[in-house]
Amino acid sequence: MPKLPASALLPTMPRIGMGTAAFPVTSSEETTAALLRAIELGYRHFDTARLYATEGCVGEAVAEAVRRGLIASRADLFVTSKLWCSDAHADRVVPAARETLRNLGMEYVDLFLVHWPLSLTPPGKHKYPFPKEDIAPSFDMEGVWRGMEECHRLGLARAIGVSNFSPRKLEQLLSFAAVRPAVNQVEMNPMWQQRKLREVCRREGVQLCGYSPLGAKGTPWGSSAVMDSAVLQEIAGNKGKTLAQICLRWLYEQGVVLLVKSYNEKRMKENLDIFDWELTDEERKKISQLPQQRGLPGLQFISDDGPYKSVEDLWDGDM
Repeated sequence: MPKLPASALLPTMPRIGMGTAAFPVTSSEETTAALLRAIELGYRHFDTARLYATEGCVGEAVAEAVRRGLIASRADLFVTSKLWCSDAHADRVVPAARETLRNLGMEYVDLFLVHWPLSLTPPGKHKYPFPKEDIAPSFDMEGVWRGMEECHRLGLARAIGVSNFSPRKLEQLLSFAAVRPAVNQVEMNPMWQQRKLREVCRREGVQLCGYSPLGAKGTPWGSSAVMDSAVLQEIAGNKGKTLAQICLRWLYEQGVVLLVKSYNEKRMKENLDIFDWELTDEERKKISQLPQQRGLPGLQFISDDGPYKSVEDLWDGDM
């Protein structure tokens, strides 16, 4: 089977996407209303996952937007969802994708991602955090990817990709993939710039998509390093922009698709206001010199009985 380039599979992917992973958890009604307002404001890219329990909200918001005439059809939007670890088994990928589509009320997703390079047992439980004993002893990367390729072949997903894959794991996947991953969605912000992964993705033609662009302060998986950065605060003050806008513009200038997450209307508007200005060379240099440390350690995925015995194993030393 000939290998297909990722660029041939990825439809036009809007550079700013609205994320739907909420902490604390937002009610379905509030989430749906926020997503509908986002469509009104101009958002055309929505990121969900089976784990987030927001697939139904995305589907309802899209259907209502069509009914109101805010968009002509579902085809006007780019929708991403993800395969959770409990379905990361070769024989469960296609059934899980079909369940995602039922939740969304859609015939296809624009992008379907392997959420983490990990499998959980028993299959079918969509829960986080999860007991350590649920971590499977190994991850059948090739078997799971063949299932993803079948999702693409069946038209369930127009493009397929991965999330939270280290440079080494991405290169391993690329070594056997017949349908190459179009996207790797990872944590990325000025305090964790993914320098090594950016090089691999640029060389291999894989689109990077960055979540937690502001460091996810206040969540169990995030840190305050980005929002508390004196360097970023100084740049924002001198430029008359918010610190968030500085971070988002920096990601945009790296060629990254960025995921924002705010249901506050004022911030939703601000997050879209990053296109008609740019950072100076001096500002880019200051950001490039910021101390680097991965904000999301992924400790939940570490187990003596699983494939990753340490954080270094999970990220292959890219810390």
